[in-house]
Amino acid sequence: MSQSSFGRRLTTLIRKETHQLLRDKSNLAVGLLLPLLLILLFGYGLSFDLPNGRVAIVMEQRTPQVNTLLSGLQGSTYVVPTEYSSMAAAVQALRHNETDAILRIPPDFARQQSRGNGQLQLITNGAETSVASSIQAYVSGAIATASAIKVDRLGGGQARMGTVSIDQRLWFNESGNSTWFIVPGLVVLILTLIGAFLTGLLIARERERGTLEAIFVTPVRPIELVLAKLAPYMVIGCIDLLVCLLTSHFLFAVPIRGSLIAITLASLLYLVVSLSLGLTISGYAPGQFLASQVALIASFMPAMMLSGFVFDIRNLPVAIQVISQLLPATHFMSLIKALFLAGDDWPQFFKECGIMLGYALVLISASCFSLRKKLR
Repeated sequence: MSQSSFGRRLTTLIRKETHQLLRDKSNLAVGLLLPLLLILLFGYGLSFDLPNGRVAIVMEQRTPQVNTLLSGLQGSTYVVPTEYSSMAAAVQALRHNETDAILRIPPDFARQQSRGNGQLQLITNGAETSVASSIQAYVSGAIATASAIKVDRLGGGQARMGTVSIDQRLWFNESGNSTWFIVPGLVVLILTLIGAFLTGLLIARERERGTLEAIFVTPVRPIELVLAKLAPYMVIGCIDLLVCLLTSHFLFAVPIRGSLIAITLASLLYLVVSLSLGLTISGYAPGQFLASQVALIASFMPAMMLSGFVFDIRNLPVAIQVISQLLPATHFMSLIKALFLAGDDWPQFFKECGIMLGYALVLISASCFSLRKKLR
């Protein structure tokens, strides 16, 4: 009898919890949709391959030997060679992130090769260390294939292929230190995390506690409420930004080659975007739990996986690349790395800041719309 009562009680409780789960759409969504989102995010975002690496070819002497040597690059599925008329044009393209590397063929290459010491110069963008390493391997392998000679690694950053050697140079990160590449990206992740999570619960918390109703009966307008909620967290964000800059330069020895004013302005603009995103999520979420989950999925995870923080965006499928370009973190990531390692690039600065300004205006407007004086 007791076992029968136990079974009935257990069945009743299971039925009750099942109905409770089905009524709570937020828990159901997290349990069913979050694993799908994570597997897609990590499956597409984690890739060490680099398809279509862009290599600028500066051919200061065109000879049959040079054409034969470069045939390996033209037939490679991993390298897209583009010929430039001058070294200055190729350098400009590298600085503006229009190419990943420069392969320079000197004017006396044929004479050097006939003497048994032909040398090429390969310059890669050290601001993207993973891309630079892949490009070096692809170019060396492609030229070795064209020469039909086994590649032997030598010291001093050179790869020798019979009578041809590649002199490799790493720009914007001369030491090849991965910390120089990672730390500027961490600034983006930190501002994303503190921004979205600090404000991601504000309105949802007040809605759950009922204090939002008291505010609605006052003459306060939505824009005033939004700005009031953003102001104190902007101060916290400024302190965090200062800590990031100080530790980056003095603790991790990351060079800051761009203007501090440009870095500060871009960072503060992105902080406004991040805080506004969290406030928008909080304004539309029915509760704190759902707001926290959405803030994680919509801000931090994409910023870490799809912004180019570790893996090059070109590794992703085309559809995912389009999605990554819709993320504010993607635009700030490319800008902050360029400002730290390559120096001031004002066309890129105004372009990326203009995009982030547009995001800030849209998100602040959405936050104001969620705070209309209308009880749900």
